[in-house]
Amino acid sequence: MTAVPDTSAAGRARIAAASDVERRRRRREKISAGLRYALLCVVGLFMLYPLIWLIGASFKTNQEMFSSAWFWPANPTVQGYIDGWETSTPYTFGRFFWNSMCIVIPKVIGTAVSSTLVAYGFARFEFPGKKALFAVLIATLLLPDVVTRIPQYLLFRELGWLDTFLPLFVPQFLAWEAFFVFMLVQFLRAIPRDIEEAARVDGANTFQTLIYVVVPMLAPALISVCLFQFMWTMNDFLGPLIYISSIENYPVSLALRLAIDTTEAFNWNQILAMTVLALAPSLIVFFLAQKYFIKGISTGGVKG
Repeated sequence: MTAVPDTSAAGRARIAAASDVERRRRRREKISAGLRYALLCVVGLFMLYPLIWLIGASFKTNQEMFSSAWFWPANPTVQGYIDGWETSTPYTFGRFFWNSMCIVIPKVIGTAVSSTLVAYGFARFEFPGKKALFAVLIATLLLPDVVTRIPQYLLFRELGWLDTFLPLFVPQFLAWEAFFVFMLVQFLRAIPRDIEEAARVDGANTFQTLIYVVVPMLAPALISVCLFQFMWTMNDFLGPLIYISSIENYPVSLALRLAIDTTEAFNWNQILAMTVLALAPSLIVFFLAQKYFIKGISTGGVKG
C-alpha cells in the first residue's frame, strides 16, 4: 500500500517549515566551517611566518633586513646566496653538504635495517629474558644523552675514530635508537600474523618472510623512521661538535656556525641564505613522504 502525499495547506506548510529548517542548518554548518578554516589559516600563518620571513630575508641586504618586518624584500638580491656559498674557508658550502650526506645516508640506512631486525625479533619470537630485555630497551629512552657522552667519547677515542664520521653513524647499525625499535614493535603488533604463517606454509624461511612479506607491510613505519632520522641528523649540532675537529669534515650544522665570528659584524643575509639551503632537504623529504609519515605514526600507536 503506497503512501499518499499530503497536498493540503497544512502539509505544504510543514514541508516548507522542514525545508527552511534544513536550509538554516546547512547555513550554520557553512558558517561554522568557514570560521574554523579561517581560524586555522590565521594560526597556520602565524606559525609559518618565521619560516616565510626567513626565506624572504635571505634575499635582502643587511641594511634592509633590520629596517622592515615585512618578509618580501624591496630590492631582491641573491648576493647572500653567492657569498654564503663561497664561505670564509677554503671550501664551498657544497663540501659541507657532502659531509652531511656522508653522515645522514649511512645513519638512515643503519637505523632502518637494525631497528627492523630487532623489532621483528621482539614482536614475533619468544626467547628467554625477552620481557626483561625489552624493559631495559624501553628504559634507555629515559636515559639522558649527556650521561653517555663521556663513555662514548672515550670508546671512540680508543678506536681511533675521532675526527671521522664513524662515531656519528656506526652505532645506528646496532639499533642504537630505542625509540625507533619501540615504534616498529608497536607497528608489528598491529599487523596480523596470518600472511606470515601462509608464507611459511609455502616454504619461506624466517629471513624470506621478513624481507618479502613483513617489510612491504612495514613501509609506512619505515618511512617514518627514516624521515625522523634524516631530520634529526641534519639538525644535529652537538654530535659533530664533539667528534669532528677539522673544518674539512664539518657538516652543514657546524658550517653555519662558521659564518658567525666573534665580532658583531655578522653577514646575516649570508647566514640566512645558507640556513634556507640547509632546511631545504628536510622540508623536501618531509613533504614528499608526508602521506606515509602520517600513516606510519597513526598506525604505530594502535595495538592489534
